[in-house]
Amino acid sequence: VFYDDDLNELEVNGNWTPQEKALHEARLKAKAKRRLRKSSSRDSNRESISDSVSGELSTDPHSPKSKNAVNDRKSRTGKGRGLPKKGGAGGKGVWGAAGMVYEVEEPDAKDPNYDESSQVNTIYATVVPELDERELEKTINPIVQEYFEHGDTKEVEMLLRELNLGHHKYEFSSLAVSLSLEGKASHRELTSRLLSDLSGKVLSEKDMSRAFDKMLKELPDLILDTPEAPQMLGQFIARAIADHALPMSFLDCYKGKVDCDHARAALDRASVLLSMKTKIMRLDNVWGVGGGQRPVKHLIKEMNLLLKEYLVSGELSEAEHCLRDLEVPHFHHELVYEAVVMALESTGDTALQMMVKLLKAFWQTGLITLDQMNRGFQRVYDELAEISLDVPHAHSIMETFVDLCYQDSVITKQLRDSCPTRGRKRFVSEGDGGLVKS
Repeated sequence: VFYDDDLNELEVNGNWTPQEKALHEARLKAKAKRRLRKSSSRDSNRESISDSVSGELSTDPHSPKSKNAVNDRKSRTGKGRGLPKKGGAGGKGVWGAAGMVYEVEEPDAKDPNYDESSQVNTIYATVVPELDERELEKTINPIVQEYFEHGDTKEVEMLLRELNLGHHKYEFSSLAVSLSLEGKASHRELTSRLLSDLSGKVLSEKDMSRAFDKMLKELPDLILDTPEAPQMLGQFIARAIADHALPMSFLDCYKGKVDCDHARAALDRASVLLSMKTKIMRLDNVWGVGGGQRPVKHLIKEMNLLLKEYLVSGELSEAEHCLRDLEVPHFHHELVYEAVVMALESTGDTALQMMVKLLKAFWQTGLITLDQMNRGFQRVYDELAEISLDVPHAHSIMETFVDLCYQDSVITKQLRDSCPTRGRKRFVSEGDGGLVKS
């Protein structure tokens, strides 16, 4: 076995054999490989030490370098080719692989990102839920009550078009008629006009027929609150047929098929009104004319008739009912005036006592106010001089009547004291020759 020193000595002397020379070259190659391995391992150790030192120096987690290191998606093991996952077609916020073509898709209305304004030929419609039976009455009643105040049928039509009555549309007519039965004659006249104006626009003849058919069945319950409901409903039916809101065949459908006495009375009332001649009875005035719309002469005539019937019958309740039906609270001073004049023109004390009783009843119920009472008496005071031309004792009768009214608290003390008096003629002493001095 040769050592390196011996090999070197032999190389210097040039005495190497071919075998020794090949062995020497193999050893040199092995030695060079070992040196290369040692140098590579030293370089890797230095890099790892430098990385660890730099990591210790930058320990701030909020630094941009640490964030990049954490969010880095590249392989940390040194494996892989460094390409994006799924060829760039996957991951959050990725539109797909490069060169990928999407087909045209129809917009889905259920998509959370669906935008109506960006669509073409979009139709906007307001969806109003249909009213149920509970909400129907709560909604209709205020509309009808307000209509009784303003009387504008177009406003009611506009409000009904904004509602979705659905298959309960016919119940509007029955509710309006039911409310008017409990009100005044003017309310019933307004209701008839409303049904006539809404016919063919909001309500059809079929809706009207269903509404009145329902009310005919509910007459036994309506009579409990309104005893005159059958006659009033018959007038409503006749007026609706005359206004062409109900078909002419409506009454024919019930002939011989009605068992309820109240419904039969309503239908008979309607049949009688429709069979009367136009000159005798006009159905457009079946409810009369509203209080404020009546002529003054007509109101005066009605009040005179009321007072005369009271002097004959003596029924205060009937007189009060007739005065309320006139619906002219601003014109009640005329009743006071006519009552006082009628008492002055009557003979005997009975008429005076009855008129005082009547005025007292109206005063206590609040039907005649203080202002109307004062205006009525004041008008008599102003015209007493003219009245005395027809009634010579008008002044004395007026004083008696005023005292009776004051004793029953019908008028005030101030109104009593303002009653005009006429100085009576008296005879002086016989020394004056029996001459009359005024």
